Amino acid sequence: MTFTERKFDIKKLEGISENSINEHLKLYAGYVKHSNVIIDKINVLASDIESNSYIIGELQRRFGFEFDGMRNHEYYFEQLENGPVDIDMTASFVTKVTETFGTFDAWVSRFKSLAMTRGIGWAILYYDPETDRLLNAWIDEQHLGHLTSLKVILALDMWEHSYMLDYVPSEKKKYVEAFFTNLNWKCVTERFSKAVSQKSL
Repeated sequence: MTFTERKFDIKKLEGISENSINEHLKLYAGYVKHSNVIIDKINVLASDIESNSYIIGELQRRFGFEFDGMRNHEYYFEQLENGPVDIDMTASFVTKVTETFGTFDAWVSRFKSLAMTRGIGWAILYYDPETDRLLNAWIDEQHLGHLTSLKVILALDMWEHSYMLDYVPSEKKKYVEAFFTNLNWKCVTERFSKAVSQKSL
């Protein structure tokens, strides 16, 4: 079984150029490709595990980077499909955000601040089914710091490749604002509802 590159229906965005999205999608395709390459190489080397143990170990270490790069970008591009959709303030997601962070606007402010963390990485909002709460987290690179067993509700790519064709590094706050302008909140609220429903299974 191999991982398959997904196709996304992303309309013209405000503040994020078509060229930027197209180049970003090529980078995503690279993560899919290299996830498959690593799995294939490990399968070949596993015919002599003892002799190839060091190489296999390093490939397994690299696999986390490639796989999470693939999956993070799938979360990211899903959120930009079909044009922007306003948040439904009656959604259960908003209720949970308010319960956790005080108000919806307070959470948005905190998440945007998280996205401005220095360095490359991802700002992610998770749902923890064990405690029935939402958690903001910063992920270094693609894979360092992911919170085990939690469900990704919102993912914002903060590597320079996500905005450098439109904004210089000192303007990345403009990119964050553009992301939220173009966000399909229906995708986010449906992820949350699905995560909660799976909790009860």
